[in-house]
Amino acid sequence: MWKAQIDVSYKDGILEPQGVAIKDSLASLGFAGIEKVKVGKLIEIELSGNLTEDKAKEEVTAMCKKLLANVVMENFSFILKKVEK
Repeated sequence: MWKAQIDVSYKDGILEPQGVAIKDSLASLGFAGIEKVKVGKLIEIELSGNLTEDKAKEEVTAMCKKLLANVVMENFSFILKKVEK
């Protein structure tokens, strides 16, 4: 079994209202010197079956491109780990 930890975040240059709101809120709470805040999502998926590492990478990449990330506006990366059950 494989476990994928997928990180999805906006590409540079994309307006990120949630990041701006957090940055402004932190400043209003007295935290100075914050230049930029980026908000993303972490998705964990467990893949069952007898997949090779290459096949698991291929599957996770396809999931990201088809559903988990908007590849026009977002980047994704992932870490794949072999998990014994």
